[in-house]
Order: sequence, then C-alpha cells, then structure tokens
Amino acid sequence: MGRWAPDSRGRLARIAFALFAEKGFDETTSAEIAEAAGLTERTFFRHFADKRDVLFYAVPLAAGRLAERIAEAPAEVAPIEAVTEAIAAMCGDFQEEPELARQRHRVIASSPALQERELAKHEELARAIAAALVARGVDPTPARACGAVGIAAFRVAFPAWCAQRRVKGADLPETFRQTMAAFRAAVAEAR
Repeated sequence: MGRWAPDSRGRLARIAFALFAEKGFDETTSAEIAEAAGLTERTFFRHFADKRDVLFYAVPLAAGRLAERIAEAPAEVAPIEAVTEAIAAMCGDFQEEPELARQRHRVIASSPALQERELAKHEELARAIAAALVARGVDPTPARACGAVGIAAFRVAFPAWCAQRRVKGADLPETFRQTMAAFRAAVAEAR
C-alpha cells in the first residue's frame, strides 16, 4: 500500500462514493474505503477528517473557483449575472463526472445528517460569493442576497439535473441558468 500514492484524495473519494452507493453511507467504514483504494487507514485520515468529509472535501476548492470567476467577470456585468455565470461554470465542473456527482447526491439525499451538513457547506459557498461581490464594490446586503439566491437556485437545479440522468444531453449549466431565469421572471412578475 503506497503511503503517498498520486491523487490519493481523488481515488479515495471515488472509491468511497462507490462503496457508499453499494453498502450505504452508515455501513461503510473509513478502513474499508482505504483498503479498497490500496491505501492505509492512516493515509485516509491524512486526507479526510472523517468519512463525511469525503463528500464535502471539494467545497473549499469550489468556493475559491466561484470567487475567481466572479472577480474575472467584466466590470459592467451586473452582480446577479456574475453569480449566474460563476455558478453555471461550477455546474460545468460537476458535469465533467456526472455519475460521480449523481452518486454523491444520492448518498447525501439518503441521510438527514448529511443533508444538514450540505446546507452548511452551501452556506460557505454563498458567503464566498458574497465576499467576491463585495470585493468588486457591491454593497454587502445585495452581495449576500445574490449569493443566497444563486446557491438556492443551484439547490433546485442540481437535483432536477440528477433526475434527468436518463435524458441524453441533460445539461447542468443550462438547467441552472433556466432555474435562475425562472426565479428572475417570478420576481419581475411580482412587482
């Protein structure tokens, strides 16, 4: 078992998702994940605090990418548009490995405790978005609102996309953009 095998973290995550899908989250141990990956349990704990962390380890990376994408948006782009395009790009990242994203979704959906943790992680993403908008000169209150709305729309779009898994060409970025457009239309109609 290699101590520092290349991409140990990614390999552990992929194997964990497969084991969670096969055996269930609660029935899978960190030792089983490590063994299936050809690593030691000690190596597992170098990469993850616990097996729940496997499901959420990419959140800091996603938060950083969202902030970068918002910072890179042209100055004339409205804050909500910058958020929409940044999250749509994140959706494109998820779509690179659709079955992995769907496995993760199924595991989280099966556990109220994991759903609660996911809410906290989504709040981290909303805060990162708000901070990136504030750095662009947006006042804090509308920045927080844009972050919250963007993540709420993602929380609607992602499960809808997961449910479309048998639909050829199901496109997560487009599903997200449609969700944001529907929200904006509903708000405009309410005026």
